[in-house]
Amino acid sequence: MTLREVPDVTGVAGPTDLREQAITGLRKKRDLQAHVLAYVMVNLFLNGIWLVTNPGGFYWPVFPLFGWGIGVAFHIWDVYSPETPAEDKIAREVDRLRQR
Repeated sequence: MTLREVPDVTGVAGPTDLREQAITGLRKKRDLQAHVLAYVMVNLFLNGIWLVTNPGGFYWPVFPLFGWGIGVAFHIWDVYSPETPAEDKIAREVDRLRQR
């Protein structure tokens, strides 16, 4: 049997592997929900403080909204981006590295 005839089993996972992946994905989603809830609640509280203390003045809550929002965006990206790159992307990268 030559190398070309060997089947690619890199993407094959057993039932326990799939269960672990499912548990990890569910935990990541639950953590993201908690993060977004904390983001919304804290920023509502900060906006309430701004509204009570200085309603027409400088809108300072924009700084925590923007700064923390970057963290939330990266958390969303971490949860919903694929764990492993697609095989075609891996093949392209291998080809690119071989051309060096």
